[in-house]
Amino acid sequence: MSKKLLVILLALTLILPNSVFAAAPVTEYKKPEADLYFFMETFKYIKDNYPFEIEDKDLIEASLKGMLQAIDPYSNYYTSEEAMEIYEDMLGRFSGIGVYIEQKDNYINIVDTIKGSPGESAGLKKNDLIVSVDGVDVKGMSVDNVQKLIKGKEGTKVKLGIIRDNKTQPIYIEITRREIEINPVEYKVIEKNIGYIVLSNFTETAAKEVKKALNQFDKVGINKIILDLRNNPGGLLDQAIEISKLFVPKGPVVHLRQKNKSLVTYMSYNEKPKYELVILVNGSSASASEIVAGAIKDTKAGTIIGNKTFGKGIVQSLLPLENGGILKMTTAEYLTPNKTSIHGVGVVPDIIVENTLDNDLQIKEAVKILHK
Repeated sequence: MSKKLLVILLALTLILPNSVFAAAPVTEYKKPEADLYFFMETFKYIKDNYPFEIEDKDLIEASLKGMLQAIDPYSNYYTSEEAMEIYEDMLGRFSGIGVYIEQKDNYINIVDTIKGSPGESAGLKKNDLIVSVDGVDVKGMSVDNVQKLIKGKEGTKVKLGIIRDNKTQPIYIEITRREIEINPVEYKVIEKNIGYIVLSNFTETAAKEVKKALNQFDKVGINKIILDLRNNPGGLLDQAIEISKLFVPKGPVVHLRQKNKSLVTYMSYNEKPKYELVILVNGSSASASEIVAGAIKDTKAGTIIGNKTFGKGIVQSLLPLENGGILKMTTAEYLTPNKTSIHGVGVVPDIIVENTLDNDLQIKEAVKILHK
């Protein structure tokens, strides 16, 4: 038992009735199971003495959160409600109406609709103000709370009160929810026949969508590619590996170091990479983005341009629980092909370029490199 915990225990025995911990002499706290006994006795004391109603479930879930959050900022316990949001972010799918929203004028403004979504089909437009959801006035509500009202089971309906074109009277639009899949990839051809791919997140469909973009470029003979990972916070490990394999030559892509296990290495079998590649990164490129950037840098499969990446070189695993909640815990550290740890360090670009507010100098440098 740690000195800190022993100090806390001794302090508690000074302010709590002696009977609370009387069943366990201090000498017993040298055993590992004594910490669990201490937890149970504290739990019981709260239940017996807290003057207001408190659910066992709330205390247990708070304890789980505390344990996981004490490990590192990336580990946590999520309730069943919170777990649904985690799965949605991870998979890039949710059941709703398919609109991007923001706070505006004390209400919620529609920034845009997702192409082909129920919201678009129902006639929602950019800059519509949402003033009510199913009769509930949303004035002053946060974006998160309004999102929860709008989302729901596929096939159910939601009625939005909308103010349009600065009129005073709302119109009401009823929309049937359905599953929405967010495409994390945008691509286009930019100057001098360069394929430009923006990858916003490593969701379940990321590799599939990047391959689609590359196939389109292949059809028109474009082999110079800019992959923009700026502000990409990461996502699924398998997607980072699959995308790396599109560009990395035969050999290691990433290594995983786990406790009491042999190093696990993921390989590329790409005999002859066909793309001239530049990757754009910045301080918000993290986790899976850094796996790709690190693999490209170590194997010299392309040029990294921008600012040093965030430095999240660890992997979290999700453990679903019977109550619908999930434990998310750090279970591995990843290393670049050269077995370099970037956790807390980040990936340093081959060419460091600082952007200005008015000018994307990083993409200009990328174009210049591809046309040398």
